[in-house]
Parts: sequence; structure tokens; C-alpha cells
Amino acid sequence: MDSTIIAAPSSTKNQDKQRDPDAHQVKKGNAWHFGYKAHVGVDKDSGLVHTVEVTAANVHDVAMTSSLLTGEESVVYGDSGYLGAAKREDAITKNETGKRIRYKLNRRPSQIKKGSIRSQAQLKRREHEKSSVRAKVEHVFAVVKGLLRYRKTRYRGLQKQTAKLNMMFALANLILADRPCLAV
Repeated sequence: MDSTIIAAPSSTKNQDKQRDPDAHQVKKGNAWHFGYKAHVGVDKDSGLVHTVEVTAANVHDVAMTSSLLTGEESVVYGDSGYLGAAKREDAITKNETGKRIRYKLNRRPSQIKKGSIRSQAQLKRREHEKSSVRAKVEHVFAVVKGLLRYRKTRYRGLQKQTAKLNMMFALANLILADRPCLAV
């Protein structure tokens, strides 16, 4: 699971002289972004999207964790934005078969710097293993933002953005499912 920001026009050159009321701004790194956030759940074996949730950009990733899970997972991978997801009140801790779900979430870089050089090397290897699985969601974002060139919204309102992003990720699934590595 992961999320990406889809920019919305910050222009007020419209009839109401206002920006999109459903879009919000968020600071990522040292840059401010205005728009929406697409939270995506991806199957780790096929790399295809199974869940899409669209929110305003200021909604934190960890708040959407439980809505991105299907209930069939045994292991959940996520970046450091999902730290603490297993400890939340709405956290899903067991799948449909009753087995405990393991949350394998990447640590923040500042957490790795603590400790000896040997332990740092071990932690970096573990983080790399987690990231290699979690990177499958980045391929989906590459298709939507790179190949399909959907980086900025054209419509106003959360409902329209949800419909558009559901179509974009469905199209991305079709493109990704056509890869030779998935042909059996």
C-alpha cells in the first residue's frame, strides 16, 4: 500500500473565485502541494491494484490503512508513512482465515542511524527487502503518472476525482496485466 498526491489547479479564475473546496494542501518535504491523494492497495504477487481510496491531500496515509486491506492478506508492506498502523483502534489484525496479519513497514532513516555500524548494515538490508516488495505499488504510479500522464486534475470535487482515479488505476491494471512476466 502507498499513496501519491494528484495536484489540483490552485487557480481562482472561475465563477465563484474560489479554489476546489474538496482539495487541500499538504507539505511533503520542503514543498507544498494542493490537491488530492490516491491511496492504493496492490497485490504483492501480481502487482495489480485491488483497492483505491481518494481523499484530500492532507489526510495522513496511516488513517487509510484499514480501508486498503482486502482481508486476505497475511503480510502488509508499507513505507514509513504507515508506521503505527498495527496499533491503531481501526487496525485489522487478523485476516478472514483468522491468521494474524504481519505489518512490515519501513522505518524512518533517522531510526536506522541509531546503533552500531553492524546493526545499521543489518537494518539497511532488512529495509531493502521490505522496499523491494513495496516497490510494486510504485510501478502502478509510474503507469498512471508517467505513461498515462495523469498528474493534475481537470475536475473539481472529490466524487469526480474518485471516479477518474478508479478509471485510471483500472487502465493501469490492464496495461500491467499485459506484461509477459504475468503470462502463464
